[in-house]
Amino acid sequence: MNSIVDKLREVLGEDAVLAGTMVGTRATNHWDPSPLQAKAVVRPKTTAEVSQVMRICHDAGQSVVIHGGRTGVCGGDRSTVLDIVLALERMNKIEEIDSWGNTATVQAGCVLRVVQEAAANARLYFPLDLGARGSCTIGGNAATNAGGISVLRYGMMREQVLGLEVVLADGTILSSMNRMLKNNAGYDLKQLFIGSEGTLGVITRLVVRLRQETPHADTGFAAVSTFEKVAELLGHMARNVAGTLTSYEVMWGDYFRAVTEPGWHRPPLGREHAFYLVMEANGVEPEVDSARFEKALHAALQNGLIEDVVIPKSKQERDKCWAVREDFEAILQFRPQFLYDVSLPIRDMAVYIEKVKSRLERRWPESRLYVLGHIGDGNLHLFVSPGVQGENLHRDVDELVYTSLPATGASISAEHGIGLEKRDYLGLSRGAEEVEVMRAIKRMLDPKNILNPGKVLLLA
Repeated sequence: MNSIVDKLREVLGEDAVLAGTMVGTRATNHWDPSPLQAKAVVRPKTTAEVSQVMRICHDAGQSVVIHGGRTGVCGGDRSTVLDIVLALERMNKIEEIDSWGNTATVQAGCVLRVVQEAAANARLYFPLDLGARGSCTIGGNAATNAGGISVLRYGMMREQVLGLEVVLADGTILSSMNRMLKNNAGYDLKQLFIGSEGTLGVITRLVVRLRQETPHADTGFAAVSTFEKVAELLGHMARNVAGTLTSYEVMWGDYFRAVTEPGWHRPPLGREHAFYLVMEANGVEPEVDSARFEKALHAALQNGLIEDVVIPKSKQERDKCWAVREDFEAILQFRPQFLYDVSLPIRDMAVYIEKVKSRLERRWPESRLYVLGHIGDGNLHLFVSPGVQGENLHRDVDELVYTSLPATGASISAEHGIGLEKRDYLGLSRGAEEVEVMRAIKRMLDPKNILNPGKVLLLA
């Protein structure tokens, strides 16, 4: 067992390989402080070193689990004492910002916020944005096809990636560091690895697309009486802010009331409403943009789409509004707690949530359900606390949440991936033929099944 660790130390150096008691000094992940379980943690600095690691592990049939920022919530980074953990934290450089081509070339271990700030320093904008921005990494964002609060306008991580460098299971380096918006030469192989959760290859470097900065933000925090008006308001705002609507975040009333209980966040509006919205439009002409945004909200108030609204007038006020949406520590106090992210058509959302709530209450009368989501792109997040303890409780709640989804046109994962936790339910969102093609791709690229084995799908 130690021969692999010894070989890795010979190749990378002593300080790049943590083994023995050093492994347990690391937390399992961002959410779980318990000691990490692994045979060793390997920390390469270059793509070439990653290639050497994978070649050694491939020859030995050694399983490898890839770690980025470890902020995922579906168990994709979970390892055991039999696994080598490949941590990309040392591959954290921004290699180039091309202000003419509007691209950034970055290493996979670079933290999202660092990329955002580097783009801003060049008067450009990297649009991917999510709550874990200070911890998650660009490679992990690509591996999970991350979404976040700007998908409505800019799309998911898949739309931000122009080129990738990937190390395959046998150590082969597949480098396609394309910098062009248009490249129609053959198969777009990078799409195989975006969203593959480290099961097909190790993403080591990326070329990501940057946009022109839109430094002016107009934010509105509104209360709405029905879900039908939530949907109507989305169309109203999109039509009336000239394509600048970037975020449209909805909180069900129970979520809002939980995070604004005494001792938590100060409520921007009264706590009696059914739904709450954070809307944001980003532009470059403050006076024109603000006038247009406020006119649209005023019209919505006049025609009854919204019941009340506040418009922050400072960054501090804006941050407080967003904190109500992004800081859910008040929710996490209820244990056990299970998080879900699903995708479904807007027209089906209200009925789906009512179905889940009704089924939860019948099964566990003390249960709690808190819902919010990126409504504009069809994504809901559910926090479920059954209010009881039980050996198979997580699986029972999974079954209830996923089988309540519409039979067609819905997904068990909107942006968090599959990992281990959703693997057994993949068939609810993908047909048998699709799953078998996924298995065929996995077998072809990783015939020994050493890359994140057991994640996303099982090989029959």
